[in-house]
Amino acid sequence: MEKNEGLLNKILNGLRDMCYIWAKEMRSTITDEGVLIFFILVPLGYPLLYSWIYNNEVVREVPVAIVDQSHSQTSREFIRELDASPDTKVAYYCNSIDEAKDLIGKQEVHGILYFPKDFATKLFRSEQAHMSLYCDMSLMLTYKAIYQTAQAVASKINNNIQIAQSKDYTNRDDEITTKPLDFAEVPIFNSTGGYGNAIIPGVLILILQQTLMLGIGLGAGTARESNRYKDLVPISRHYIGIFRIVLGKSMCYFMIYSVMAAYITMCVPRFFNYTMLASGIDLLGLMVPFLSAVIFFGMALSCLVRYRENVMLLVIFTSVPLLFMSGISWPLADMPGVWQAIAYIFPSTFGIRGFLRISSMGGTLSDIQPEVTVLWIQTVVYLLLTCIVYRFQISNTRKHAYEKIELLKKKAIEAKEKNKKVQE
Repeated sequence: MEKNEGLLNKILNGLRDMCYIWAKEMRSTITDEGVLIFFILVPLGYPLLYSWIYNNEVVREVPVAIVDQSHSQTSREFIRELDASPDTKVAYYCNSIDEAKDLIGKQEVHGILYFPKDFATKLFRSEQAHMSLYCDMSLMLTYKAIYQTAQAVASKINNNIQIAQSKDYTNRDDEITTKPLDFAEVPIFNSTGGYGNAIIPGVLILILQQTLMLGIGLGAGTARESNRYKDLVPISRHYIGIFRIVLGKSMCYFMIYSVMAAYITMCVPRFFNYTMLASGIDLLGLMVPFLSAVIFFGMALSCLVRYRENVMLLVIFTSVPLLFMSGISWPLADMPGVWQAIAYIFPSTFGIRGFLRISSMGGTLSDIQPEVTVLWIQTVVYLLLTCIVYRFQISNTRKHAYEKIELLKKKAIEAKEKNKKVQE
């Protein structure tokens, strides 16, 4: 009976200490301006900024320079069709490529259309003619507008040439001549064909991970700077157990980021009319293991943070590589095996893949079961790693506490001996 009461008291004390650590971490989050910015302000504003930048899915009237050395009817027809497109406009006529390059350098045009002298001559001889298209690749939207418009115009002119050279008698014969294999282009998943719908889902999940890790690291740096011995765990009777520390801190982070995750994954896409097919249950099934894995991963890495500024160098530079390694902006099949293995370390890899499949592709929780399974495995692994890290930190704190006690005892003995000598 006494053993059961003793065990119950230990459990109750552990729960009290865990709640104490949770409350203290909450107060630190609210009072620390840096942590508050990364935990609240950045997750609220940064997704809106990114989504606003990518909200314009297409660009219109992209300026193009023309270098027409053919001066033929076909080249003029091509130029008229290009100018009539809503995506491009003919802004300048140049006498040479060098002159057109100067316009690109000044950013007055974003592409060059070049017709050589023998363009029409080859067409009249029933030979294959060539025209050249040069695009500024610094902006993907402008490149896409110019390239796709030029392709469409070239295809239309090719069809007209095929019809003129054929011996067809009816319109139906002309259709078969120009398009023997008919097809209908129906975009799936990314129905707008824009970069916003393709990139933003991954960016939103990455924002969750990076801001959460930055906030945890910043809090760890503050704890070390405010500690006399630069320890992560303070000298206190409430910080004497591993699980009460780890669970108390993680409970604070999870409560804050449950709200942030709901806002970022459910509200932001709807604000900007991005494709959003995920249900609340599917999002919950993905976000719980994802946030848990990120929290324990961030707490394990926080042991490397000695000063508040260190977390910036540790986390921020990884944002772009992590987006590439997730597979949404670069095909996984073309990624070296080493980088694929490194990608398994980060929760964002599977969080991005899972969120993209349920939000843009209409998948369910069963469709992303592999990603959810890996996230749960990461949660367990990083929880154990965090416990090991905090076990080491508690040992350091106790060591410094014992050294402090021994130092005080030594000073007390010296003071006692000094008093005896004075009395003698």
